[in-house]
Amino acid sequence: MTTFNKTASVQEKGHIVVPEKAQWRGAKPIPFLITALVGAGIWAIPVPAGLTPQAWHLFAIFLFIITGLVTRPLPVAPMVLMGSLIAITTHTLTFKEISIGLSSPSIWLIFVSFFLAQGLIKTGLAMRASYIFVRSFGHRIIGLVYGIILSELILAPFIPSLVARAGGIIFPIVLALAKTYDEQDKTLSTGRFLIIATFQGSVIVSAMFLTSMAANPIAAEIASEFGITLTWGKWFLASSVPGIASILIIPMLLKKIIPPKLSHSPEAPVMASDKLKEMGKMTLDEKLMLGIFFVVLNLWLFGAYLKISNTTAALLGVMFLLFCGVINWKDCLKEHTAWDTLFWLGTLVAIGTALKNLGFFTWFSMNIVSFISSMTWHWAFLIMIVLYFYSHYFFASNTAHLTAMYSAFLAAAIQIGAPPLLTVLILAFFSSLFGGLTHYSCGPAPIFFSSGYVSLKKWWQIGLIMSICNILVWLVVGGLWWKILKFW
Repeated sequence: MTTFNKTASVQEKGHIVVPEKAQWRGAKPIPFLITALVGAGIWAIPVPAGLTPQAWHLFAIFLFIITGLVTRPLPVAPMVLMGSLIAITTHTLTFKEISIGLSSPSIWLIFVSFFLAQGLIKTGLAMRASYIFVRSFGHRIIGLVYGIILSELILAPFIPSLVARAGGIIFPIVLALAKTYDEQDKTLSTGRFLIIATFQGSVIVSAMFLTSMAANPIAAEIASEFGITLTWGKWFLASSVPGIASILIIPMLLKKIIPPKLSHSPEAPVMASDKLKEMGKMTLDEKLMLGIFFVVLNLWLFGAYLKISNTTAALLGVMFLLFCGVINWKDCLKEHTAWDTLFWLGTLVAIGTALKNLGFFTWFSMNIVSFISSMTWHWAFLIMIVLYFYSHYFFASNTAHLTAMYSAFLAAAIQIGAPPLLTVLILAFFSSLFGGLTHYSCGPAPIFFSSGYVSLKKWWQIGLIMSICNILVWLVVGGLWWKILKFW
């Protein structure tokens, strides 16, 4: 009988079998050590004046989890589970307090939206829509990019996962198109432009709808705790003008920075037409999905008049899909990302809510205010939102970043006199836009980067340039638009 970690040969049925040396398959030791040291170090620091020991210890646990999300000793859900168990066993929080986030309507909106996305993807309607836009706008390279971004804009309200939307639907189409130009463009500049332009477009699109990115409903829920209501329609109204401005400007700017060798793309419409022919006419499931799509969209826009919440509208949509057989319950059970998100995001929200109730964010905001109290709110606010944006270099997840820092920065900005609704909107939109900074800054970033068309150095350079452009557009164009809307 062999034992753990043995490498000696053993006789088995006349053959010599050399067992492989057992490998450790648990948490990564060095990342976990860093994570544990951060959490333990904060816990050991004497409780600052103005905070209770419970608040400070919960912050230490929260920082332990967030550090783990950055260093990745374990996947996200186990890391959150570990932090939850520490909170419970140290009597920092009760089991009821740690699980209260699972009943949050915002968390359920994200959860249910994954099943709506499943319908779009399973029926092929999402792919059909993308090919239709490529066929219509793809005769020129720049038009091809705009067509792809426009197709994603149509899909975004119903697909809250950036990975599913940009990585699962858009990326395969873009990669196929990029490779068709490699023979004519040995420099790969055309493919490079397509890859980076569509990725940056995805980042902008994720900021434009309450349901286009998993973190957005969390921002809305946190805003509600400060007395500010963000409905689906209000979010889109606020984001529409700066979002469209960014979508129009970014591809043109990128065309100057990394000019594609080919300006025309006759292959793209041909490829899209061929794919559409392969797909044939719209199936009954696609038609049903399209009808339910518009029902849910209208309920999100006008449901408030019927006293139907965004979450209820999404649940109704999923129920219609199940009733009509467009998706089945097994499809829902197989949507692992939805169940995973329900657990870890719900738990993080619960911890964030507990920190707020214990007065941590009030204490934190007052300390920030003490450093910038001599400035006018305009300059202090600008410094704060820029710090919030570029601190994303330390995060590999938009949702983790927002969950960790949104409440604190929102409280601090309001404390210095910044208009509450303006602050809520800018921090919420920036929580999507900073996903374009690096090759790891959001879910689809490593997928697009793995195509090999853009070097690491160039990716970071473009990410920085695009971030400056987006900040200016959303502050200037957005600021003027929100002034017209009397949001501040």
